[in-house]
Order: sequence, then C-alpha cells, then structure tokens
Amino acid sequence: MRRCISSNGAYGVDALVRGEGKWEHTGRTYRSIVRYWHVLDPILKVWLADGIESLREITRDDAKRAIATRQGTPARSIHIVLRNVFRALRQEGVIFCDPTRGLVFSGISKTPPSVPSDRLAGVLSHAQNDFQRFVMVLVCIHALSGTDIRRLLLTDLDLSRERLIVRRPGKRHIIYVDELTYRCASAWLRERHRRWPVTTNPHLLINRWTAVDTTHSAIDTTFTAIFRPTGLTMPTLRQDRIRNEAFEVDDPLHLMRLFGISSHTAMRYITAAHPERTAKLPR
Repeated sequence: MRRCISSNGAYGVDALVRGEGKWEHTGRTYRSIVRYWHVLDPILKVWLADGIESLREITRDDAKRAIATRQGTPARSIHIVLRNVFRALRQEGVIFCDPTRGLVFSGISKTPPSVPSDRLAGVLSHAQNDFQRFVMVLVCIHALSGTDIRRLLLTDLDLSRERLIVRRPGKRHIIYVDELTYRCASAWLRERHRRWPVTTNPHLLINRWTAVDTTHSAIDTTFTAIFRPTGLTMPTLRQDRIRNEAFEVDDPLHLMRLFGISSHTAMRYITAAHPERTAKLPR
C-alpha cells in the first residue's frame, strides 16, 4: 500500500493496519489491506487534488464528505475503513486528532428490491461442477457471505448430524442441512477426496492451489465468476433469500436464528417486508 503519510510519519498505513507500529495491537490480514486500499485509493486521490498533503490535515467534514460520495453498503465500507485507519494512526501518534472519532454511520435504511422469481428459477442449472453448485446452495438457501464460505472448515460440516457450523468473530451460527444442501455437500466431499485425497488443508472448500498450500490458507476468490452466468450477483441472491424469508415469517428472531444476522439487520428486513405491522412499533 502506498505511503500516504507525510514525511513526518514514520510508518506506512499498511504497517500500522497490520499491527506493526510502535504499539502492539491486533492487525488486519493482507486480504483486508487490499480491500482497504480499493476503498482508500479514490478518496486519497481526491484529497491530493484538493491540495491536502498529509492525513493530519483531514477534518471531520472531510471524512463526512468522503462517506457522502457513496450510498448504502459502499458508504458503510468507507466509514469503516476511514475509522480503522485513523484509529491506528492516532494510536501510533502519527496524527494527533482522529477526525472519525464519534462519527456514526446512519446505516442502510432500505432493503434491496426483490429478484423476480423467473430470474431465480434455474440458478443452479448454471453451475458447471460440484464446487460451484455447493457454493450456490450456501448462498441462495442459507444466505452465507463470501467470507463465511471461505472460512468454513472440513470439520464444520457434519453430515451424520446434518449440520454445518459457520464461525464468525465472537460467535458461531449453526445451519441445519436440508436435503438439497446435503446432496450438494456430499457430492463436493466426494469430488474433493477424489482430486486431492492426501491434502492437509483443513478448509472445506479448496482448489488446485490451496490443496497443496503448506500454509493451509483459504481459497482466494470472491466467487464472482460463479454467479456471473446467472445475471445476478452473489450479494443480491443472499439478500433476496433473507428478504423472502422475512415476507414468509414476520418474526425478527426467526431471521436471526435462521441466518445468524444481527437484530438490527433482521428488523430492517422485517420492516421492509411488513411496513403496516411495524409502523407503530417504538423506535
């Protein structure tokens, strides 16, 4: 990552975010740093064009304007990245005032529109192999994100008890496997063992590179190519699954248990699906 601190700064942003500064703290992975850079790069270019030469010059209004250039999830990503970067810089003493401190993102007020049923029909028919079919099922039925899927371990899948454990920071979510997921998972396990019978990679989903990776890393993919033939994106299908369940059952606790989402997210979907029932609820 480019060093965007002025000459007075002793460390690059990448080193600070990695936890390699003066003070020890939990660092981000290189995958996270790449995501950070994709978010930061256009913002830094705008600030440089405005004559800002150091992050010490950034004000609270500058941060607000950067967030306001996007809406929804992209805006939230900018808020999170700026907050984490400036927090690390402040901790290391590179800057003296954190412009994002106390800055609250207002959140995403609307759920995405539902996907027409005729477009959803036949999504699995676009899968070219057992790997792609299993990923599609995890997204379209169980609303797992790409991060969730990449982190799955082989031991997390227990077909004898028909359940799959999804591990998330600070918690875990248990999926009770349905018949279709069971068939797809079984087919993928057979294919996995056939192609790489002696691999020691503990992750459930592997490819020809990670199967022989001695570091036991997870697959490095966004799964975009898998869903491209369907004409729909992975986040769209995941969100539509939650939205459809919200229409069927107007209970936020049900959504929280089924998908492992937060209470705030569950209420947002319930409110969008049943506005007439939630309009009078206390805020």
